[in-house]
Amino acid sequence: MSLQPKPHLSFEDWLEGERAALEGRSEYIGGEVLTMTGGSAAHNTIVTNVGGQLWTQMQGRPCQVYANDMKVRVRAANAGTYPDLVAFCAKHEFQDGRRDLLLNPSLIVEVLSDSTEAYDRGGKFALYRQIPSLREYLLVSQHQVQVDLYTRGEGDRWTLTDFAALTDRVPLTSVDCTLVLAQIYDKVEFEAD
Repeated sequence: MSLQPKPHLSFEDWLEGERAALEGRSEYIGGEVLTMTGGSAAHNTIVTNVGGQLWTQMQGRPCQVYANDMKVRVRAANAGTYPDLVAFCAKHEFQDGRRDLLLNPSLIVEVLSDSTEAYDRGGKFALYRQIPSLREYLLVSQHQVQVDLYTRGEGDRWTLTDFAALTDRVPLTSVDCTLVLAQIYDKVEFEAD
């Protein structure tokens, strides 16, 4: 997905516009609005595969996973984003009665694209680290078998663990689930260089 700057708005004006929009999405970061473009077939397949694994493992438990259209509020940074997936195993906290702006994710998943990888690894991750409830940040490549898991530890220190074999299993302790890379990449066709 690509991000293109739009005019400066207040958070409330951005949220009102997002809720009224029939098409398209944008993210809000400290007054700047960034328009998002659609994802590729590989991107969408990965989101579906990860969401499916989480949903299956969360059945019968007080956990929830949301894909694509659930907005996340980063209060400390006056920001609103659309992660590819968010999950949590706690009582949900929403901005208001609309229940479309989540305040307390414990896991955020982003599928990397050429246009957003640097942002997802840098600026967006810096935003997400300001969410007190966030425990894990998972980045999934759509161009090769590569998954990076950032885990929050003591003193708000983040540790990176990478996975690159289809036989690897990614333990997500924040939601008590495990992702299998072979299932993450099921039906994903990598483009030739």
